[in-house]
Amino acid sequence: MTPDLHGPTTPSPARIRFALLALAMGGFGIGATEFVAMGLLPDMAADLLPGLSAESTDAANAAAGWIISAYALGVVVGAPTIAAAAARWPRKRLLLALLAAFSLGTIASALLPTFELVVAARFVAALPHGAYFGIASLVAASLMGPGKRARGVALVLSGLTIANVVGVPLITWLGQQAGWRIAYLAVAGIFVATFLAVAVAVPWQPGDAAATMKRELRIFTRTQAWFALAIGAIGFGGLFSVYSYVAPLATEVTGLPAGAVPFVLVVFGLGMTIGNLLGGRLADWSVRRSMYLFFASLTGALVLLGFTAGHPLGLGAGVFLVGASAAALSPTIQARLMDVARDSQSIAAALNHSALNIGNSLGAILGGMVIAAGLGYVAPVWVGLLLTIAGIMLAVGTFALDRARRRRGIPLPSVTGALGAIGD
Repeated sequence: MTPDLHGPTTPSPARIRFALLALAMGGFGIGATEFVAMGLLPDMAADLLPGLSAESTDAANAAAGWIISAYALGVVVGAPTIAAAAARWPRKRLLLALLAAFSLGTIASALLPTFELVVAARFVAALPHGAYFGIASLVAASLMGPGKRARGVALVLSGLTIANVVGVPLITWLGQQAGWRIAYLAVAGIFVATFLAVAVAVPWQPGDAAATMKRELRIFTRTQAWFALAIGAIGFGGLFSVYSYVAPLATEVTGLPAGAVPFVLVVFGLGMTIGNLLGGRLADWSVRRSMYLFFASLTGALVLLGFTAGHPLGLGAGVFLVGASAAALSPTIQARLMDVARDSQSIAAALNHSALNIGNSLGAILGGMVIAAGLGYVAPVWVGLLLTIAGIMLAVGTFALDRARRRRGIPLPSVTGALGAIGD
């Protein structure tokens, strides 16, 4: 069997494993490019906003949060646009185009000279994010076979969570030693390597020949799709209100030296890796029960962190549990969105990342606002708790609507139906 960019093949088990690894590498690169700013935020603020930083470190850190928010907003814009417009493209060709765009956008982020231009570059670099995860998740689900949809999603996302264990701490350390711009060039190198791995390993897969922009956009006419998007956009903000400001939380509240920040990120990443894999497995069992379970655990984790962040053990336990609970929600929310999307599967798989990155932006902005208001670096944890409670209320609402429709005899979306739409 030879790799084929232009026609179908029957991949061997070894090639399937290699292809899944290549897809996860893309998640690794995305995790690095998205989350490295969290650990290097003080360094970026000092370099890009020297005047403001000289006046007030807190104000500079809060303003630099726009670097994080700009990336999140780029995901929100790019995911539905690219996924709907390119649903008919052969999936491998689309993945390669997205990886090339990631490489160029990340290089621009590293080289542009001013704060405003870096913010703009982060927005542009984020445009392929949701479409990559969406299409890669469809490819992984197809390769893994029936009954393993959420596990396929989790496997692609595992690259992102593993990045938080290995890549983000190492690249954060590199950025602290050699400068944040060198850190972003290292991330660009990851994307180039992923491009080559996908080109070699991922089998050719057709796009959806029946897809049209109109059909894909039909998802926005479905009430339950809006519920699923709102759960991700609001409920997931609890993670990012903490993660965006974890570096100053560790140094200013816990009293750790700056050199300890990469180790805090490792703990965060370990939680996210374990939670993501657990969430994928449990979502294949029951989306509803998994969502309630993980929202409850995220609520408890945020309360724990809010009360114990002043102690190193409390900080470690809190960030581990916040990361695990939130990461477990990600494949669960994506499975729910793909269930209610019906025949709009390409855009549904990508829109999950738009929703989660609205949560990213919302968490970073609201966290920055309470810090700028002088409420301290623990205040974003309580902001995260409020966002999580709102997410729970939305989850209750969406499943209540399911029950009401069941009583009226209206068929509900199912995992089987979603998988049927995924097939090649």
